[in-house]
Amino acid sequence: MTPLKPYLIRSIYEWIIDNDLTPYLLVDAENTQAILPNQFVEDGKIVLNVRPEAIQGLSLGNEEIQFNARFSGKPMHIVTPVAAVMAIYAKENGKGMIFDLEETESDETPPPENKPPGKPTLRVVK
Repeated sequence: MTPLKPYLIRSIYEWIIDNDLTPYLLVDAENTQAILPNQFVEDGKIVLNVRPEAIQGLSLGNEEIQFNARFSGKPMHIVTPVAAVMAIYAKENGKGMIFDLEETESDETPPPENKPPGKPTLRVVK
């Protein structure tokens, strides 16, 4: 089953734009896969203005969010994994959604529990 979070981000983004408000993304800047302007990171987080007039080429994908923007006049390509998005909200009224930070899931299965060996059993095979 696909994760719900990217769908929520897209729908809330659209709702904010439809109401002529400014959508902001709060992103965990400590995520190693994120490409962000480090000079604007505060306390390991960054707020990104994703209003269509402020950015170009917005892609709200299921795995990552990408767009082009200018920071202090310098163009930059921003990439953030959806898992690093902590919130999406409207600047003007704060309405939106806060997300729990997702733990990185591992494909490894946990090791089996070490149970003491039980009593041996026999069964009749015919």
